[in-house]
Amino acid sequence: MVLRFGDRAAAATLTDTPASRQLTAMLPLTVQLKDVWAQAKSGRLPHPLTVEDAVPVHDPTPGDIYFWSRTEVIAIYYDDLGQAVPDPGLIRLGVVNAGLDSLANAGKRVTVRIDSAAGTSS
Repeated sequence: MVLRFGDRAAAATLTDTPASRQLTAMLPLTVQLKDVWAQAKSGRLPHPLTVEDAVPVHDPTPGDIYFWSRTEVIAIYYDDLGQAVPDPGLIRLGVVNAGLDSLANAGKRVTVRIDSAAGTSS
């Protein structure tokens, strides 16, 4: 998928999981991301993802994309501050392959349009 913000973009690959397939079905979508803890950009999805039987992550990896089911938020981590994520944990959706630094430096609030890699028009 492609994350577009301003005149920049980041490329990402989603995992082959039920939650990631649900996210793909929502595309294209626009999400308002905030950077509250100086380690991830996060914003609420328009619909929750089903995460039953998903393996929770409590130690997120920079560059990975996660879903926090408690608040229906997608989060793109760009730094590791050594903090553990409390239960129920994060659900890994994918990884940013290119453009992570641009997204990390995009400011405290950024509007991101997420498109599938194959359907990036409009």
